[in-house]
Amino acid sequence: MIGGIDPDLVRLAKRLKLGPILPTLPERLALARAQQLDYVAFLTLLFADEVQRRDQLSLERRLDQAGFEDQFTLEQFDWSASIQIDRRQLQALFTLEFLARKEHAILVGPVGVGKTMLAQCLGSAAVRAGHSVVFTRADALFKELLQARADHTFDKAFRRFLAPELLVLDDFGLQRLSAQQSQDLYELIIERHRRSSFIVTSNRGVDEWLGLFDDAILANSALDRLANAAHQLVIEGSSYRARLAPKRRDPIS
Repeated sequence: MIGGIDPDLVRLAKRLKLGPILPTLPERLALARAQQLDYVAFLTLLFADEVQRRDQLSLERRLDQAGFEDQFTLEQFDWSASIQIDRRQLQALFTLEFLARKEHAILVGPVGVGKTMLAQCLGSAAVRAGHSVVFTRADALFKELLQARADHTFDKAFRRFLAPELLVLDDFGLQRLSAQQSQDLYELIIERHRRSSFIVTSNRGVDEWLGLFDDAILANSALDRLANAAHQLVIEGSSYRARLAPKRRDPIS
């Protein structure tokens, strides 16, 4: 017997893919006896444990598949940082109602003020609420699509960015787009318009994005759809990232 559990029960649990409940079964049996639970209540307790375990595994898998660089929650954000942000607007974004309306969020501000962290917090909240999410840096997206063209897998790669309910595009606008990159981003915005949402972070204001495209007509068409359906959140202040860096220790004299 394993931990006082009948071998036949162990075998049957494993056949039914319920082996993970076995380590906690003695504890649950003791609780059932102490509280004089009937059979139905005892089974409900066991099944609730297993459902909770599977839900947690599913959440961890979906968070991993989203591709976040770090997994943050809003509770971890340091509000004592020297930044200025409309917290009421930010809290409204975290209701995730913009996803239901197929709207977008644009986070704009200088380097290091926490745009990427907040975007990942929002993305993580969306995953926890049951939405499909993909996080990518803008340069990584364009590199993946370029490689996919060479590999003749472009359609599959493009669908990866087209499919999720939320696409988080980080660090957009670091450099001017090539003709192909302009076309790819145009197609992505057009195809996702009114079907799904973006979160975009950028060091540049939205009014500067037009000049990043190789083709002004494509730029106007894409940005008109994106910006007019977007909640724009401007973050100002000194570097938030510096607060997260390891503290330098003074040399021992």
